[in-house]
Amino acid sequence: MNNTIIRNNVKTLGNPSNPTLILAHGFGCDQNMWRFMLPALQESFYLLLFDYVGSGQSKLADYTTEKYSSLDGYAQDIIDIIEALELHDVTIVGHSVSATVAGLVSLQLPEVVKKIIMICPSPCFLNDPPAYEGGFERSDLEELLGLMDKNYIGWANYLAPLVMGTANSAALIGELSDSFCSTDPIVAKTFAHTTFFSDYRNMLPRLTPSTLILQSRSDNLAGIHIGQYMQQQITNSELHIVEAQGHCLHMTHYDDIAPMILAFLE
Repeated sequence: MNNTIIRNNVKTLGNPSNPTLILAHGFGCDQNMWRFMLPALQESFYLLLFDYVGSGQSKLADYTTEKYSSLDGYAQDIIDIIEALELHDVTIVGHSVSATVAGLVSLQLPEVVKKIIMICPSPCFLNDPPAYEGGFERSDLEELLGLMDKNYIGWANYLAPLVMGTANSAALIGELSDSFCSTDPIVAKTFAHTTFFSDYRNMLPRLTPSTLILQSRSDNLAGIHIGQYMQQQITNSELHIVEAQGHCLHMTHYDDIAPMILAFLE
């Protein structure tokens, strides 16, 4: 079996003759987080699930902080998978930071990536006044990463409800916290730094795929104004505000967003 398939724990569902959807998980997560979406998608699409190196059941021995200290390293994982399976005409569904990663992949493979679906995306989490409000001051994020060093379990237990949304299922909040905790601390801290301190705003006007942006009405990590900003910057894009709380619509409000995704892909 191709090393990339093993390395990234690649799984496929559905008929290979159907259009391909690559489901790209967010920070501290793995491919299992997509399970709620699968029933609505697998009849009409060929689904490809994977874990970034360092996440889930990927091959941790292939992880290097040098490669994955930039989102380009995560984009390369997807590019390697596309090339290994000789995929064409794909849609990438990216949660959170993976929405940005999907954009990076599309810039490298413009003939392959035809559409992007962004779930709770943000191109930059840092405030850059007066032009841009990312939601966080640098000192806040540095403090959050500092907590990872001092109390890793405490960091996970603090961040999980913030991300999932306290109005949502305690079981899902616990699952996210467990997922954070099960990630190697070096991997998690590198991915966190890469996620929260990156700025890819200048990439947005260069994106050419048809893009769907799905944003929660209430999201502690990416407010509605982020989605509106991205919709203005990405030429061929549409924004849907979902009446929901939290940063994980594919887990908490999958019944709401599945019809939006299917309509966009028709």
